[in-house]
Amino acid sequence: MNYPVLKVPYAKLIYLSNTMKLFKTLFKRFLILSRFMVLIAVIVSLLASFMLFIAGLYEVVYLIWLLIKTGDLQLYQSKVLGSVVTALDMFLIGTFLIIFSRGLFQLFIGPLDVPSYGKVFEIGSLEDLKTKLGKIIIMAMIVLIFKQMLKSQLSTALDFLYFGLTLIAIALALYLSHKETHEHEHQK
Repeated sequence: MNYPVLKVPYAKLIYLSNTMKLFKTLFKRFLILSRFMVLIAVIVSLLASFMLFIAGLYEVVYLIWLLIKTGDLQLYQSKVLGSVVTALDMFLIGTFLIIFSRGLFQLFIGPLDVPSYGKVFEIGSLEDLKTKLGKIIIMAMIVLIFKQMLKSQLSTALDFLYFGLTLIAIALALYLSHKETHEHEHQK
């Protein structure tokens, strides 16, 4: 089979070739620079973390101020556990956001030239980041479930059954995350 031969002047071919090279170079440069868009997520995560730490601190300071102001130990005791659990939840989520922002920075921008302070901040891949964040999410969910259980009134047998099943689910989640960590460490 004979294919028709297009007769294109040589100068047009060179022009098209140079245009494609320029487009390819510009597109590569755009892709390389697009990794810096991750800085938006890093900065916003750090700001949100800062706000959560301030809110957690406020929760604890308000509780202390309430005791000093009123001197009512009964009121203080009724609010202390809920406030501490709320503050703990805020600190955990704030910690999550710090690890998330550092991990994103290390994966997409480059290594941080600061001390690591243990294995928490050692993130070599996206899988490491997801594993570390998953564990913090599990802990935050445990705190949230504990907070909800403090508010609920257990009165029927079904309530106690749900309470027990929830505790088993929490224990299982902790066991599986702990087991995965040890298996991952032994493979290295």
